[in-house]
Amino acid sequence: MSEYQYYEFQAIDRPLIREEMRTLRGISSRATITPGRFVNEYNWGSFKGNAFQLMELYFDAFLYFANWGTHELMLRLPSRVLDAKTAGLYCPGDLASSSVRGDHVILAFTSEDEGADWLGEDDGVLASILPVRAEIASGDHRALYLGWLLYALTEGAEDHETEPPVPPGLGELTAAQEAFADFLRIDDDWIAAAAELSPAMRAEPDGEQVRAWVAALGEAEKTDLLVRVARGEGGLVAAELTARMRARLGAPAGASAPRTVGELREAAERRAEERSRAAAERAAREKARKDAEMAAARERYLDGLAGMEREMWAKVEEMIATKQPKRYDEAVALLVDLRDLGARDGRAEEVLARIEEIRVRHEKKPSFLQRLAKAIPPRPVLFGEIR
Repeated sequence: MSEYQYYEFQAIDRPLIREEMRTLRGISSRATITPGRFVNEYNWGSFKGNAFQLMELYFDAFLYFANWGTHELMLRLPSRVLDAKTAGLYCPGDLASSSVRGDHVILAFTSEDEGADWLGEDDGVLASILPVRAEIASGDHRALYLGWLLYALTEGAEDHETEPPVPPGLGELTAAQEAFADFLRIDDDWIAAAAELSPAMRAEPDGEQVRAWVAALGEAEKTDLLVRVARGEGGLVAAELTARMRARLGAPAGASAPRTVGELREAAERRAEERSRAAAERAAREKARKDAEMAAARERYLDGLAGMEREMWAKVEEMIATKQPKRYDEAVALLVDLRDLGARDGRAEEVLARIEEIRVRHEKKPSFLQRLAKAIPPRPVLFGEIR
């Protein structure tokens, strides 16, 4: 299998200027570079730049995958919307980590699975995940908790380690959070187990509540916010305001005590067993339903053949006499029908004896006998029985 690597960076809070784009062009002559995006694919060779350094200097999001199973994602957020302590609490390892660079925090996530299906080519993966950044900025920590689950699952976390605060709404992930979990291959049973103690999301404030809250802000603060919007920081301003409103409303009550990694693992294993058992039960019910349908259809078919046995036996002999493989198959199918008709009418032994007689008479037709043996195995020869 040939090598394939995909790199995508996005600048969200501030577009790239021409000088920065020229610098990036020096790193890659083949990349697609716009004020908001840098994309390159490799079927041979490797990227010459350093992804983390480019995130530090220019970009707010980065996604990478390779056909040998590596998935990487980085998100850069201003420290005023995500403080280093919170980031470190949820991303404490190597595969789920956080780093402070100037006025920003960079979150980095990695998933390795050589046996997994690979993405093949970009199909908007980063675009589907990207709303997670704005969600984190607005105080929604569900994606951060998913990052901690990645750490607990893949970095050999000790069973006695405890989880960080469980955010509300973990059982009702957004589409972006689901894409985030899917890209990083975070186990669904772990997510479901963690969500057991996650409170429901509090309803977002309505228009009147937002108006009243904004009206209570000081004039100087309103001016500062509008200036930031005018300078292109509208998305961040909206996220900050949302986070502040949520904080003022208060977070829903969460778990009374944090669970350990070991407790979560046991809960996830129980869920996996229950899911497997439920799937087996569904499969058994579906098989029973299909078997009943097939049996009923078979009965209707045999009803249509009743009274035609004499003609069927004659047809069998005609087909065998042709010595044609296709006709052999048709003859065997008729013999199966005759066997089932006999069994249904209480004449099973009589019909099987007649089939054995056919087997003896045509012993020099191995192709026919092989087909017949597969459909109707020969009866064992009893002691004293003459063939």
